[in-house]
Amino acid sequence: MLLSRYQYELLEAGCDEAGRGCLAGPVFAAAVILPQDFDHPLPNDSKQLTEDVRYRLRVEIEQKAIAYAVASCDNLEIDQINILNASFLAMHRAIEKLAVIPQFLIIDGNRFNKYQTVPHQCIVEGDAKYFSIAAASILAKTYRDDYMKQIAEEHPEYEWHTNKGYPTTKHRETVLKIGFTPYHRLTFRVSDPQLSIF
Repeated sequence: MLLSRYQYELLEAGCDEAGRGCLAGPVFAAAVILPQDFDHPLPNDSKQLTEDVRYRLRVEIEQKAIAYAVASCDNLEIDQINILNASFLAMHRAIEKLAVIPQFLIIDGNRFNKYQTVPHQCIVEGDAKYFSIAAASILAKTYRDDYMKQIAEEHPEYEWHTNKGYPTTKHRETVLKIGFTPYHRLTFRVSDPQLSIF
Protein backbone atom coordinates (compact mmCIF):
# COMPACT_ATOMS: atom_id res chain seq x y z
CA MET A 1 0.00 0.00 0.00
CA LEU A 2 1.53 3.29 -1.08
CA LEU A 3 1.44 6.33 1.20
CA SER A 4 0.40 9.81 0.13
CA ARG A 5 3.00 11.69 2.21
CA TYR A 6 6.26 11.23 4.11
CA GLN A 7 5.30 14.18 6.34
CA TYR A 8 2.17 16.33 6.54
CA GLU A 9 3.38 19.76 7.67
CA LEU A 10 5.03 20.99 4.44
CA LEU A 11 4.04 20.86 0.78
CA GLU A 12 5.87 17.82 -0.53
CA ALA A 13 7.19 16.83 -3.96
CA GLY A 14 8.37 13.36 -4.94
CA CYS A 15 11.34 12.98 -7.30
CA ASP A 16 12.71 10.12 -9.35
CA GLU A 17 14.81 9.53 -12.46
CA ALA A 18 14.92 7.14 -15.41
CA GLY A 19 17.76 6.02 -17.62
CA ARG A 20 20.72 5.88 -15.26
CA GLY A 21 21.92 2.51 -16.54
CA CYS A 22 21.67 3.26 -20.25
CA LEU A 23 24.46 3.34 -22.81
CA ALA A 24 22.76 6.06 -24.84
CA GLY A 25 20.45 9.01 -24.41
CA PRO A 26 19.79 11.42 -21.54
CA VAL A 27 18.83 10.71 -17.98
CA PHE A 28 15.33 12.07 -17.30
CA ALA A 29 13.89 13.13 -13.95
CA ALA A 30 10.47 14.22 -12.75
CA ALA A 31 9.13 16.07 -9.72
CA VAL A 32 5.47 15.66 -8.75
CA ILE A 33 3.28 17.30 -6.11
CA LEU A 34 0.08 15.33 -5.56
CA PRO A 35 -3.01 16.28 -3.55
CA GLN A 36 -2.84 15.03 0.03
CA ASP A 37 -5.84 12.77 -0.52
CA PHE A 38 -4.50 11.23 -3.74
CA ASP A 39 -5.16 7.51 -3.92
CA HIS A 40 -4.90 4.99 -6.73
CA PRO A 41 -4.63 1.19 -6.85
CA LEU A 42 -1.96 1.10 -9.56
CA PRO A 43 0.99 3.49 -9.23
CA ASN A 44 4.18 1.65 -8.36
CA ASP A 45 7.78 1.51 -9.47
CA SER A 46 7.43 2.23 -13.20
CA LYS A 47 9.67 -0.72 -14.06
CA GLN A 48 7.04 -3.06 -12.61
CA LEU A 49 4.27 -1.73 -14.88
CA THR A 50 3.55 -2.49 -18.53
CA GLU A 51 4.20 0.26 -21.05
CA ASP A 52 0.48 0.64 -21.74
CA VAL A 53 -0.33 1.04 -18.02
CA ARG A 54 2.47 3.60 -17.57
CA TYR A 55 1.10 5.80 -20.34
CA ARG A 56 -2.47 5.57 -19.01
CA LEU A 57 -1.24 6.50 -15.54
CA ARG A 58 0.73 9.43 -16.94
CA VAL A 59 -2.50 11.00 -18.19
CA GLU A 60 -4.13 10.58 -14.77
CA ILE A 61 -1.10 11.91 -12.90
CA GLU A 62 -0.90 14.99 -15.08
CA GLN A 63 -4.63 15.65 -14.65
CA LYS A 64 -4.66 15.24 -10.87
CA ALA A 65 -1.26 16.61 -9.79
CA ILE A 66 -1.04 19.99 -8.09
CA ALA A 67 2.15 20.44 -10.12
CA TYR A 68 4.56 18.29 -12.11
CA ALA A 69 7.64 18.83 -14.24
CA VAL A 70 10.08 16.73 -16.25
CA ALA A 71 13.69 17.60 -17.13
CA SER A 72 16.83 15.87 -18.37
CA CYS A 73 20.62 15.85 -18.63
CA ASP A 74 22.00 14.74 -21.97
CA ASN A 75 24.79 12.26 -22.65
CA LEU A 76 27.43 15.00 -22.97
CA GLU A 77 26.59 16.32 -19.50
CA ILE A 78 26.59 12.75 -18.15
CA ASP A 79 30.10 12.20 -19.54
CA GLN A 80 31.25 15.49 -18.06
CA ILE A 81 29.89 15.26 -14.50
CA ASN A 82 29.13 11.50 -14.18
CA ILE A 83 25.76 9.76 -14.13
CA LEU A 84 25.08 10.21 -10.41
CA ASN A 85 25.57 13.98 -10.51
CA ALA A 86 23.66 14.19 -13.79
CA SER A 87 20.72 12.38 -12.15
CA PHE A 88 20.71 14.91 -9.32
CA LEU A 89 21.01 17.82 -11.76
CA ALA A 90 18.07 16.51 -13.81
CA MET A 91 16.03 16.34 -10.58
CA HIS A 92 17.05 19.91 -9.69
CA ARG A 93 15.95 21.07 -13.13
CA ALA A 94 12.59 19.34 -12.74
CA ILE A 95 12.06 20.90 -9.29
CA GLU A 96 12.93 24.35 -10.72
CA LYS A 97 10.28 23.93 -13.42
CA LEU A 98 7.44 23.20 -10.95
CA ALA A 99 4.67 25.80 -11.08
CA VAL A 100 4.28 25.44 -7.29
CA ILE A 101 7.35 25.64 -5.05
CA PRO A 102 7.69 22.57 -2.82
CA GLN A 103 8.67 22.95 0.83
CA PHE A 104 9.91 19.39 1.26
CA LEU A 105 11.32 16.78 -1.15
CA ILE A 106 11.25 13.01 -1.02
CA ILE A 107 13.85 11.41 -3.29
CA ASP A 108 13.98 7.85 -4.59
CA GLY A 109 17.30 6.32 -3.59
CA ASN A 110 19.89 6.77 -0.87
CA ARG A 111 21.75 9.92 -2.03
CA PHE A 112 20.90 13.41 -3.24
CA ASN A 113 22.60 16.76 -3.71
CA LYS A 114 20.60 19.25 -1.65
CA TYR A 115 18.37 21.54 -3.70
CA GLN A 116 18.79 25.16 -2.49
CA THR A 117 17.51 25.28 1.10
CA VAL A 118 14.63 22.81 0.65
CA PRO A 119 14.77 19.97 3.20
CA HIS A 120 14.67 16.46 1.75
CA GLN A 121 14.51 12.81 2.67
CA CYS A 122 16.07 10.02 0.60
CA ILE A 123 13.99 6.83 0.53
CA VAL A 124 15.36 3.54 -0.81
CA GLU A 125 12.75 1.98 -3.14
CA GLY A 126 10.64 5.07 -2.54
CA ASP A 127 8.78 4.51 -5.81
CA ALA A 128 7.20 1.44 -4.20
CA LYS A 129 6.32 3.32 -0.98
CA TYR A 130 5.05 6.82 -1.84
CA PHE A 131 2.58 7.93 -4.51
CA SER A 132 4.47 11.08 -5.49
CA ILE A 133 7.73 9.20 -6.09
CA ALA A 134 5.87 6.48 -8.01
CA ALA A 135 4.24 9.22 -10.11
CA ALA A 136 7.62 10.85 -10.76
CA SER A 137 9.02 7.46 -11.76
CA ILE A 138 6.20 7.00 -14.29
CA LEU A 139 6.61 10.47 -15.80
CA ALA A 140 10.41 10.23 -16.04
CA LYS A 141 10.20 6.80 -17.67
CA THR A 142 7.49 7.63 -20.21
CA TYR A 143 8.98 10.98 -21.24
CA ARG A 144 12.37 9.33 -21.67
CA ASP A 145 10.84 6.49 -23.69
CA ASP A 146 9.17 9.05 -25.97
CA TYR A 147 12.52 10.74 -26.52
CA MET A 148 14.35 7.47 -27.24
CA LYS A 149 11.70 6.40 -29.76
CA GLN A 150 12.12 9.75 -31.47
CA ILE A 151 15.92 9.50 -31.84
CA ALA A 152 15.63 5.79 -32.75
CA GLU A 153 14.40 6.96 -36.14
CA GLU A 154 17.84 8.52 -36.76
CA HIS A 155 19.74 5.34 -35.79
CA PRO A 156 17.36 2.35 -36.20
CA GLU A 157 20.19 -0.20 -36.16
CA TYR A 158 20.64 0.28 -32.38
CA GLU A 159 16.99 -0.70 -31.70
CA TRP A 160 16.36 2.13 -29.24
CA HIS A 161 12.66 1.93 -30.06
CA THR A 162 12.62 -1.30 -28.03
CA ASN A 163 15.70 -1.23 -25.75
CA LYS A 164 15.42 2.54 -25.00
CA GLY A 165 19.21 2.79 -24.86
CA TYR A 166 19.72 0.12 -22.21
CA PRO A 167 22.71 -2.22 -22.71
CA THR A 168 21.01 -5.23 -24.26
CA THR A 169 23.30 -7.76 -25.92
CA LYS A 170 22.19 -6.56 -29.37
CA HIS A 171 22.77 -2.90 -28.46
CA ARG A 172 26.30 -3.61 -27.17
CA GLU A 173 27.14 -5.78 -30.17
CA THR A 174 26.00 -3.03 -32.54
CA VAL A 175 28.16 -0.44 -30.76
CA LEU A 176 31.20 -2.75 -30.89
CA LYS A 177 30.55 -3.43 -34.58
CA ILE A 178 29.78 0.04 -35.99
CA GLY A 179 30.66 2.45 -33.18
CA PHE A 180 29.04 5.20 -31.15
CA THR A 181 26.43 7.74 -32.18
CA PRO A 182 26.33 11.37 -30.95
CA TYR A 183 23.79 10.14 -28.34
CA HIS A 184 26.03 7.56 -26.68
CA ARG A 185 27.65 8.02 -23.28
CA LEU A 186 31.34 7.63 -24.00
CA THR A 187 32.29 7.10 -20.34
CA PHE A 188 30.16 3.92 -20.13
CA ARG A 189 32.09 0.73 -20.96
CA VAL A 190 30.19 -1.19 -23.62
CA SER A 191 31.90 -4.50 -22.86
CA ASP A 192 31.64 -4.19 -19.07
CA PRO A 193 30.83 -7.62 -17.57
CA GLN A 194 28.33 -5.88 -15.25
CA LEU A 195 26.17 -5.18 -18.26
CA SER A 196 25.59 -8.85 -18.96
CA ILE A 197 22.57 -8.78 -16.65
CA PHE A 198 20.55 -6.96 -19.31
